[in-house]
Amino acid sequence: MHDPVAAADVAEKEDRHFVTALARGLEVLSCFRSGDKALGNQEIAKRCRLPKSTVSRLTYTLTRLGYLIQIEDSGKYRLGTATLALGSYMLARLDVRQLARPMMQELADHCKATVSLGTRDRLSMLYVENCRSSAALTLSVDVGSRIPIVNSALGRAYLAVTSEAERHEILERVREYDEQAWPAIQKGVETALADYRTLGCTRSFGDLQPHVNGIAVAFNPGGGLPCMAISCAGPAFSLSQEFLLDEARPRLIELVRKLEASAGRL
Repeated sequence: MHDPVAAADVAEKEDRHFVTALARGLEVLSCFRSGDKALGNQEIAKRCRLPKSTVSRLTYTLTRLGYLIQIEDSGKYRLGTATLALGSYMLARLDVRQLARPMMQELADHCKATVSLGTRDRLSMLYVENCRSSAALTLSVDVGSRIPIVNSALGRAYLAVTSEAERHEILERVREYDEQAWPAIQKGVETALADYRTLGCTRSFGDLQPHVNGIAVAFNPGGGLPCMAISCAGPAFSLSQEFLLDEARPRLIELVRKLEASAGRL
């Protein structure tokens, strides 16, 4: 749900300090997903909506700098060690992860669910921590993977607590990208905002994936970090809507309350 060419062009026109070439290079790195083994220039160009000739120059430069590695046999690319170093440096200094992990694991074990911590990455939510129960059937999600911001409980919670200006900017970009789906998306977001006011959490019951239920609560971790959210989710047959709202919701709200209090002392 993101058009990097249009976004870069608009930003360049509005801000003379904006470096479009740098933005497009970062878009190339960002287009890799957790399940990808390798991507060719044509696949990258399609995902980034950039000309293949532009992508070829970008991948060449990023490879020279160590942010991409080119596989000799196929000519395709995968993320390089320089990219890993950036992500590892950031995660190592994200103190809220260390604070949240034991409380998240306790909730995951109690609910036999997957409890995830995430923050916004453009029009997605990026997982920065996951805790799973020992139950045989839970959701399997990886740190670094992304989910859509508008139809996930995690993303809807973020939208509920962020500033009105940021929420408007996000939703406007979503609307421009997919006019046809916008009415349903808008209705879902409006319902989520109402849920957050009345329930203290957002819901996604089959909206992100069929037969998957989840709820989420957002918070401000302080320390100059952006808003974050924590979700509790799992297969619908083991995590009913009633269980999530009656049993998991008060525990998740209390977890976030404790986390905010602890994070404020960092």
